[in-house]
Amino acid sequence: MKDIIKELHDRRDDARLGGGQRRIDSQHAKGKLTARERIELLLDEDSFEEFDMFKTHRCTDFGMEASKPYGDGVITGWGTINGRMVYVFSQDFTVFGGSLSETHAEKICKIMDMAVQNGAPVIGLNDSGGARIQEGVASLAGYAEVFQRNIMASGVVPQISVIMGPCAGGAVYSPAMTDFIFMVKDTSYMFVTGPDVVKTVTNEVVTAEELGGASTHTKKSSVADGAFENDVEALSEVRRLVDFLPLNNREKAPVRPFFDEPGRIEASLDTIIPDNANTPYDMKEVIHKIADEGDFYEIQEDHAKNIITGFIRLEGQTVGVVANQPMVLAGCLDIDSSKKAARFVRFCDAFEIPVLTLVDVPGFLPGTSQEYGGVIKHGAKLLFAYGEATVPKVTVITRKAYGGAYDVMASKHLRGDFNYAWPTAEIAVMGAKGATEIIHRADLGDAEKIAAHTQNYEDRFANPFVAAERGFIDEVIQPRSTRKRVARAFASLRNKKLENPWKKHDNIPL
Repeated sequence: MKDIIKELHDRRDDARLGGGQRRIDSQHAKGKLTARERIELLLDEDSFEEFDMFKTHRCTDFGMEASKPYGDGVITGWGTINGRMVYVFSQDFTVFGGSLSETHAEKICKIMDMAVQNGAPVIGLNDSGGARIQEGVASLAGYAEVFQRNIMASGVVPQISVIMGPCAGGAVYSPAMTDFIFMVKDTSYMFVTGPDVVKTVTNEVVTAEELGGASTHTKKSSVADGAFENDVEALSEVRRLVDFLPLNNREKAPVRPFFDEPGRIEASLDTIIPDNANTPYDMKEVIHKIADEGDFYEIQEDHAKNIITGFIRLEGQTVGVVANQPMVLAGCLDIDSSKKAARFVRFCDAFEIPVLTLVDVPGFLPGTSQEYGGVIKHGAKLLFAYGEATVPKVTVITRKAYGGAYDVMASKHLRGDFNYAWPTAEIAVMGAKGATEIIHRADLGDAEKIAAHTQNYEDRFANPFVAAERGFIDEVIQPRSTRKRVARAFASLRNKKLENPWKKHDNIPL
């Protein structure tokens, strides 16, 4: 018995060493943690239960049978984050560069199947050179098996990807189908084809960082939702995000203790809207003053900054926030902001997270680049996302809500449950100047008449009362009482039941 116990311990020690001490030291020298160290930081202490520690590859080509390290380049299992179950896989770059083989894929597929079956999130820590070339089509088949599970798990359990090293070729498509992607600055990158292939095919000279680094994907491409300074910060922020999310689509998000008065009055909000309608203000300040303890977890902070998305808590309960940002492009909707917000709203709806929408939007961004880029179809994505959502929806119009953008931003007509407006709200087809020039085209040569017409239009429409008279606004509220009114609105909607007509699935304008 002692001998077999000793053999178990020896084999476990071998498995924990991965590709060996030299490669572990190399990983540390690059500023990266090992696969096991990452799991230890991500999960609660001593909560990790590992699967398939002794699994090895089956490849016998190219001399591969001579090297069969335990685990085959990925560590899989389950554990807890603040006491709530999650499944995790962590690719080990010290073993064949974390490359994916047939057995490596089998390990990932096993925990993904279990996650869907048992209703718990999947967190993937990606650090892989891609498909294992020595295995040929078997490794490609492995990728496709993982992809299929990503698709089946979508909208059933939250899926989070953390890119903590290279992620190239077919490897990028699995994270791309997950709900959130985070990257580590300077040590992680994602691309379908690397710099060498790009140079060969197109003659472009580009570095890996420029092509697919954290800055590229958080600011330009929107592939990633956030980037962090190092592995430790990234894993800490993933723990924080998981606290906002439900375990699956059949459960509500966790209710956390809160130490903030639900009826808290914020007098400073009464003066946050500038006297000049064209002067910007920071919508994030409004969000922080509504949230429990001012805590806001922003998603895609560096992309399409004219719209803000993220999570807050109200009375300890998770709420998704979508808000126009007047500080950037005057808060206009455009292609990027429509896609960003639409995806976020659909995630919230899939996992029964209520949505708060803060509106200050002068319209859609005009211009040939927007029209050629398909702003009509992309804007329709946000319209579609709000219209199909059955979760509780509370909307507060702080200032401008003009034209089609008023409709799109969770208006009463898209089944908004509570639609509030501040007294500073202006709800109209367009701004007073543009409207006057169309209605009173005959007086365009007379500056005094145009000024009088403009003032008349502002007096008539630059307020929330016309919409309130029609019932499109439920109540005009004082800015200072926004937190109290919004919290009470969501409290009254906790048992909301709304179902869309039966369909196999919708056909959102992609």
